[in-house]
Amino acid sequence: MNTAEILVKSLESEGVKYIFGIPGEETLELMEAIKKSSIQFITVRHEQGAAFMADVYGRLTGKAGVCLSTLGPGATNLVTGVADANSDGAPLIAITGQVGTERIHLTSHQYLNLVNMFTPITKRSKQVVRPDTVNEIVRIAFKYAEMEKPGACHIDLPCNIAAMEVEESIAQTPLKHHRENIVYASSEAILAAGKVFASAKRPVILVGHSAVRNNASKALREFTLASKLPVVCTMMAKGAVPYDYNYFMGCIGIPRRDFPNIALEQADLVITVGYDVVEYAPSKWNPNGDKKIIHIDESPNHVNKFYQPEEEIIGDISASLEALCGVCQSSKEPVWAKEIRKMMLDDHSRFDEDFSFPPTPQKILFDVRQVMGEEDILISDVGAHKMWIARQYKCYHPNTCIISNGFATMGIAVPGAVAAKLLNPKKKVLAVTGDGGFMMNSQELETAYREHLPFVTLIFTDNSYGLIKWKQEDRYGESFSVNFTNPDFVKYAESMHLKGYRIERTEDLIPTLEEAFKQDVPSIIECPVDYSVNTQYPYP
Repeated sequence: MNTAEILVKSLESEGVKYIFGIPGEETLELMEAIKKSSIQFITVRHEQGAAFMADVYGRLTGKAGVCLSTLGPGATNLVTGVADANSDGAPLIAITGQVGTERIHLTSHQYLNLVNMFTPITKRSKQVVRPDTVNEIVRIAFKYAEMEKPGACHIDLPCNIAAMEVEESIAQTPLKHHRENIVYASSEAILAAGKVFASAKRPVILVGHSAVRNNASKALREFTLASKLPVVCTMMAKGAVPYDYNYFMGCIGIPRRDFPNIALEQADLVITVGYDVVEYAPSKWNPNGDKKIIHIDESPNHVNKFYQPEEEIIGDISASLEALCGVCQSSKEPVWAKEIRKMMLDDHSRFDEDFSFPPTPQKILFDVRQVMGEEDILISDVGAHKMWIARQYKCYHPNTCIISNGFATMGIAVPGAVAAKLLNPKKKVLAVTGDGGFMMNSQELETAYREHLPFVTLIFTDNSYGLIKWKQEDRYGESFSVNFTNPDFVKYAESMHLKGYRIERTEDLIPTLEEAFKQDVPSIIECPVDYSVNTQYPYP
């Protein structure tokens, strides 16, 4: 067996079912090995799409998604998606082809030092320089990618090494997997946190993505019931607490003062559960650095002058929350928080029956929620629509609304929906994107068509980079260099053998969504949006 075959055999041992990528001259041996394996290769139309597919695959499963490119420009095209996974805490393995080792020391066609290039955006970046090390390199990459905090790892395989035989039998065998030891927080930390809680007058929970990826939602809900605490979530933690939970105060992150901000402003203690500062800067919710903080996570807190916990509870999040139920119980209803929640619910429903055209983002998302089941999956792209999805889209279960808000990368929705539908063929999958983000990776709809993955893409069209326009108008009262024109999205869909729809009356959105989800091919729905609410909305 050659090195490429051992690498693929090791991928099979890791449970890899799909590799997303584009073949290249320097990956010929790898492609031949994949062809003979149990792994399905998903040929994409751009390497960035492959990385985003692996990214969302990792985020939804907790197992590393795998993407493959050739050397040089193929590898550089992976960079944005790999960086997104690494920042967002999604396990991913990027494999790149490389020139032969006889050329690495020279100036050479398409050669880049890919190990150096991927090092700042991965947890580990290694080149295979000996055939008998490839099984170790693969196992280490998956271990690092999937351990807390998950992220990306990179394997670089020179083409001459890929073709070399692996002679030793032990080097031909994938390495064993060992069950991770569960680490539990100390009883001293639990008791100390209980004392901090007892002295607080208005404690609030802030939930982050780690609570979702470590399956702590059930324990979180039980803890909030025992403590009667209001809960705010980050964009990446949507669904960790259901929208209809009595103490849920909304999702933080819209670029204006909103109801979750009010709850955090009034808090004297913030109990963070699985929160990562990359999701939402602590300077935004603790600008004076005067709030007491209890940090609950699988990993220690980041060093930040606006984020200095009184106590850290490090270990299995669910176990920590179960232990805290015994020391953080409360019989008092948070009346102050319920008043804020009532205002939030009233405000969120303001446009439910507004049929003006173009519709507001609030109305669009209200209608989307009528069509999507609680377990169906929405993948959000990045832009102005993302802010409204975070605020308005009602979530009831984890991983049913996927938002990138670590690296926050435009272009993720369509390729992300490919991975989501691949994993969930019986669920409705909706990619929601702006017209700016859509055109960055719309080519992957051909991949979806070819692979028989019929999801729906809903495009909020405003002919501009709406989020930047919003921020420019907030700061300067006008916008600059953010407008563009669009193709005819219906014809664009039809040119790729898809179904295309255009919304011309607000009343048509729900029936159009329902029809689109019945199709056996991917569909595109173009929906104009009235973003005047961005700067005119009467926030509290």
